[in-house]
Amino acid sequence: MKIQFALLAATFFLLMNLSSIAQQLNPGDGVRISFLDINDNISGDYYVEPDGVISLPFIGVISTNHRDFRDVKKQIVFRYDSLYKSPKLTVHALFRINILGEVRNPGYYYVTEIEKFTGILALAGGTTADADLESIYIIRDNKEIEIDVESITQEGGSAADLGLQSGDQIFVPRTWWADARGYTVIISAAALVVTVLALVLRK
Repeated sequence: MKIQFALLAATFFLLMNLSSIAQQLNPGDGVRISFLDINDNISGDYYVEPDGVISLPFIGVISTNHRDFRDVKKQIVFRYDSLYKSPKLTVHALFRINILGEVRNPGYYYVTEIEKFTGILALAGGTTADADLESIYIIRDNKEIEIDVESITQEGGSAADLGLQSGDQIFVPRTWWADARGYTVIISAAALVVTVLALVLRK
């Protein structure tokens, strides 16, 4: 009982620690804007330029330099609210991350802060049969951050809950038995070669 409580406490602390990190947009990241009640062609994905600004229809340039995404979002909503008077608007961050390891299509993907963890893995085609789902971790600034995938999945944790940041790498490792299986094949093949050679030499 004490061990289970300690594990739950550690998981909670990790999630709070990750999610408390300010989420900033870097060049190459973006925002996804969706209007439900405006006919103007505004809804879409807009990306941060090399100088750290986003150019948006009708409201102009928004700077993301040294700013938390929540502040950027507030400014975007305020400007469109002033223009359209309380529009039905959603603004989500698009963080560019790298998904590596035992996934079907490794590479860079754009993830919104509301994306569920299972949805993030689905972007890369899902995990392979050899994936070690219990040992997935985030690589940030050359440091490994372990995550409790089971708890996050059960609780429906999102990218924001994980504190996922621009440039993060999600690494899905290979199970030890998958590697062991490979070694077994190699050893079996080597044994077969030795057997064949022994038979040949006897002749």
